[in-house]
Amino acid sequence: MLRPNAPDVRRRDFLRWLAASPLLASAGGIATLEPLIAQEAPRRVFDDIVQSAEDALDIWDLQRAAEVTVPPAHYGYIMTGVDGEETYANNRSALEQLRLRARRLVDVSNLDTSVNIFGRKWDTPIMIAPCGSQRAFHAEGELAVARAASSRQHLQTLSTVSSTAVEEVNEARGEPVWYQLYLSPVGPGSWEGATALMQRSQDAGCPTIVYTVDLQGGSNRVTLERYSRDDNRTCTNCHTPGGRAGGPKPMLRGLPRGTPDPGLGRSTTWETIPRLRDATNQKFIIKGIMTAEDAELCLRYGVDGIWVSNHGGRAEGSGQATIDALPEISEAIAGSIPIVVDSGFRRGSDIVKGIARGATAVAVGRPYLWGLGAFGQEGVEKALDILTREMEITMRAVGAPSLSDLGPHTIATS
Repeated sequence: MLRPNAPDVRRRDFLRWLAASPLLASAGGIATLEPLIAQEAPRRVFDDIVQSAEDALDIWDLQRAAEVTVPPAHYGYIMTGVDGEETYANNRSALEQLRLRARRLVDVSNLDTSVNIFGRKWDTPIMIAPCGSQRAFHAEGELAVARAASSRQHLQTLSTVSSTAVEEVNEARGEPVWYQLYLSPVGPGSWEGATALMQRSQDAGCPTIVYTVDLQGGSNRVTLERYSRDDNRTCTNCHTPGGRAGGPKPMLRGLPRGTPDPGLGRSTTWETIPRLRDATNQKFIIKGIMTAEDAELCLRYGVDGIWVSNHGGRAEGSGQATIDALPEISEAIAGSIPIVVDSGFRRGSDIVKGIARGATAVAVGRPYLWGLGAFGQEGVEKALDILTREMEITMRAVGAPSLSDLGPHTIATS
């Protein structure tokens, strides 16, 4: 809907009333004030809620649609940051403040956006980040996302706390996803449980484990609590009162309890990594790295890849944006293993900035979840299409026919 600003309407109506009054009749009436009335024309405010995925022009169109369609507690789960939202906000502001250097008269008629990760070529560096409980946003949840990712040929990672089992997701996708493994208490709390999850994902064909370490200290999700207080539904199958997630997820049901292992909880150290790494034949990535020191430790302990992440601002209240952490990590790694980055990426130009600062691939979360919540599979496909199109436009603008042409020189320094 296009609607005028309310104060503008009131002032314009007053001028019309004044022009029609007997006081101005002898002075020419409305004709006298017509120039003033023209100056008071309503400002057009574009606040449409798109009615279909096809109507969305950018990611924020999908966000506004999801806010209407997704229940408050579930929408709050998507929008949650920690503390006063500083890290969540800084992820965006750091990307927005980073400027690109435009180049001219470069042949960009044939773009190559492909990327090679662990010997597999992907058409795009844009990945699907793991997020739990996706059926809270749409009835088809992870299955809709898997079909969308497959149709657009995007790499996808499935969460430990998904609302759909990995075997079903792989079937819907037509090929295996990467599999995320959480620390306890979010994931399995025992060594037996952790190894059972890894074995199950390996049996399902998942080539890579993404071990997530950025929630080891817990999180203070104030925003989620506020959204939850506005949600008075009694859908206990989805969540308990107060908005917390409900019972065990499909991948956690029936896991061997074993003995609670402190080494898989808050007392986890780097010494745990070889033990996990050696328990599987899958590639092993650590998600949640934010410093060069930890990147160097990843190399020392034989990790196959690094995922730079602060959990979309939902983990720690450090305030540090992932795009700002990338350069020191990229320098420490020096191209020896792949680097994935997430948190705050909403534009195709953001994807370009991430690659230019050293990432091999960029994972997105909220953009596709907004699409899912608003329009299901079509919404996810639209989110991926928007980001891809914007990325390609930006690559042409900076004179980069391929991802390998992006680098520190792409970023403006003054």
